[in-house]
Amino acid sequence: MQRDSGAPFYEFFAGGGLARLGLEPDFACIFANDVDPAKASAYRAAFGADHLVEGDVWSLSTADLPGKATLAWASFPCQDLSLAGARRGLAAPRSGAFWGFHRLMEKLTAEGRAPEILALENVTGLLSSHGGADFAALIHALDVLGYRAGALELDAALFTPQSRKRLFIVAARNAPPHLAVSGPTEPFHTTALRDAAARLPEALRKRFVWWRVDAPPLRNTRLADLLDDVPGQAWNTEVQTQRLLALMSPLQRARLQSLQDSGRSEVGALFRRIRRERGQRVQRAEARFDGLAGCLRTPAGGSSNQTLLFVQDGRVRSRLLSPREAARLMGAPEDYPLPDKQTAALHLLGDAVSTPVVRWLSQRLLAPLAWASAQRLRA
Repeated sequence: MQRDSGAPFYEFFAGGGLARLGLEPDFACIFANDVDPAKASAYRAAFGADHLVEGDVWSLSTADLPGKATLAWASFPCQDLSLAGARRGLAAPRSGAFWGFHRLMEKLTAEGRAPEILALENVTGLLSSHGGADFAALIHALDVLGYRAGALELDAALFTPQSRKRLFIVAARNAPPHLAVSGPTEPFHTTALRDAAARLPEALRKRFVWWRVDAPPLRNTRLADLLDDVPGQAWNTEVQTQRLLALMSPLQRARLQSLQDSGRSEVGALFRRIRRERGQRVQRAEARFDGLAGCLRTPAGGSSNQTLLFVQDGRVRSRLLSPREAARLMGAPEDYPLPDKQTAALHLLGDAVSTPVVRWLSQRLLAPLAWASAQRLRA
């Protein structure tokens, strides 16, 4: 899947390389790193082993980083910042890996090899983690390195039929005026982002950049468009389907019954949640029929195995979302190699970044920033 061209970039916390797919061909990977052996194996299967260094980011030195990259991309771990997690913040062991990345950028700065652009991806819970203190600490850390930072909140649902909101922090040594706006604008500068920026110390707030990125055209695909319909599909039994439906709340069950009675054919995504009802923790099955899948997650996130509900002629059938279907929801091409085991494949994809989102960000902001940086350095 090698398509290297464009400006050089480093990829940290690379996972299976879906961010790399989005950055190419605007950027060419010259270094990649991940600590997880399974993810590193998937990365090598997709791109080869030439640029990948497997290991903890804290074990890396600047000697491991070749040349000078224009961009450093870091999808640092989100478990401790996610609304679904313990929210222990940037000091926690996993999300604290950000500081390992920051240490390398600090040393590259001292060597005169710092990338002109940094792009960080994480869950939107970062905006409110520890009352906004983690977001402020991150923006401050980038500012100390000489970068002006801004952020955007992008939902993969703008590009592919999966509800998946993520925060993208983009920092540049120079912020060309034509790539910034005077204040927040919709749809990428959300209320949560505006509130987080407003809580920054005054000096950081004045230097915060509201990046200019146009909204994409309306998405023209629905969940059903990405699903396979082949003989031998592993359908749940009628008993298994009824057990799932029995977990629905009365309101959810009534909505499903109304859809069955209408005679329409629909496909929905169902996932299990733990809800508190009358002081008790209750497992519920919740389905959506808005043409979107729920956010793909790892097993630790609680909804790694999404179930599909097919309603046709008043009948309801169910089956699990397949790894290849999940890959399509993440925007991966059909020839992207997946791990053989279903659990491993779904784990890889649930912890990844949506390729079309990265591509849009690359084309509309990161590549123009790289071009502006190259022009400035030539001047």
